[in-house]
Amino acid sequence: MIRRHSTSTRLGGSLKKSVSVAVMNKPAPASSRAKSRSLAASEPSGSGRRLGDLAYRRILEGLFDRRVPAGSFISQGELVRLLDVPIQPLREALRVLETEGILKIHARSGIEFLKADMELARSTYQFRSVIERSAARAYAETANLAEITGLLEKHRTLLELIERDGITEAAAITMEDLEQRFHGSMIGALRNPMIETTARRLKNYVDLIRLDVTSTPPRMIRTLREHIDVLEACHRRDTDEAEAALGRHFQAALQRILGMV
Repeated sequence: MIRRHSTSTRLGGSLKKSVSVAVMNKPAPASSRAKSRSLAASEPSGSGRRLGDLAYRRILEGLFDRRVPAGSFISQGELVRLLDVPIQPLREALRVLETEGILKIHARSGIEFLKADMELARSTYQFRSVIERSAARAYAETANLAEITGLLEKHRTLLELIERDGITEAAAITMEDLEQRFHGSMIGALRNPMIETTARRLKNYVDLIRLDVTSTPPRMIRTLREHIDVLEACHRRDTDEAEAALGRHFQAALQRILGMV
């Protein structure tokens, strides 16, 4: 049985107190279901990938669809039953996720999962901003104009859809895809595997932070317009404005996370 209690948040090797308020029967929002669908779609279907990789993805999927509540304590045996993965690959995946700060392994009491708090949100968005401002400059300089145009069109189409119909499940799935493509394209422009690995870890933090944030049409519309500002600057090859617009986007995104706007 999953227990709720005071837990600790870990980032960069430090531990900060926070209180778990996980609820097992709370339904996952459409954005969380979109994340789970994205993970499930890319799961290995045969022997081409190691079971440890599958276990890694199943654990993250469990977090994002709330079967494993953020901030909870749970035993390895319970995870095996919940996620339907063998114990050895599960242990391998847990060790990897511990190094990434998603959880902490307690030898005799179970697995303690990360519970996002304000400090984690600030640290994550500050780190992302440092990396992606440079990435926006690189993308503006080097990206194929047809690729930028395609991303712009997809953003504008979704913006019109949400302004007309609000947030449907299909819109939430499309938004998650555009988020990944937008930020992934920026990071990819740096052509640096170490930065790409770091960005993937930061994305896991972002997804955890957003679990308790309600997506509303005004918030999603603002996000899309901020993306469009960045992409329009990239299309003009305006590196200074692309970097500045990306910085404004992260500042506004953090304010939305903290409930300031």
